[in-house]
Amino acid sequence: MYDTILVPIDGSDRANRAVEYALSLADRYDATLDSLYVVETHRYGEPALSSAEIVINELEDRGEAELEAIAERADDAGIESAWTLRHGAPAAEILTRADEVDADLVVLGHQGRSHTRTDRIGSVAERVVRDADRPVLTV
Repeated sequence: MYDTILVPIDGSDRANRAVEYALSLADRYDATLDSLYVVETHRYGEPALSSAEIVINELEDRGEAELEAIAERADDAGIESAWTLRHGAPAAEILTRADEVDADLVVLGHQGRSHTRTDRIGSVAERVVRDADRPVLTV
C-alpha cells in the first residue's frame, strides 16, 4: 500500500507523534521512511555573518540530531530510511520533498513548534493538506 512515507519534523510533540505513527506504518507496509527537517530561513534570512547565522546553525544542529535519531530508530526496527535537512518555507519544502521521493503518504503533526492555539490546525499542516497531490495524515 505504501512504498515511501514522508515524515516532516520540527521537534514538537505533535511531530514526535507523527514519527511514531510513520514508523509503525513503515514497519507494517515494509515502506521506506523519509524524514525531513526544514530550517525556516525566511524568518531570519540566509546566514551572512550575523546573529541570524548563529540561530540558523543551532537550528541545523537540532534538526540533524533529530533526523539522525529517527534514522537510528528506523534502523533498529529494520526499516529503510533516509533524511534531508533543508532551508526554506516548511510547507513548500515538504511538498517539494514529497514530489522528489514520490511519497505515497505524508504524515505530519497538525501543529508545529510555533503554534500556540491547541484548537486549530497549524499553518504549515493546513498548507500541506490543501496543496498536496497525495494523501496527508495529520496527527
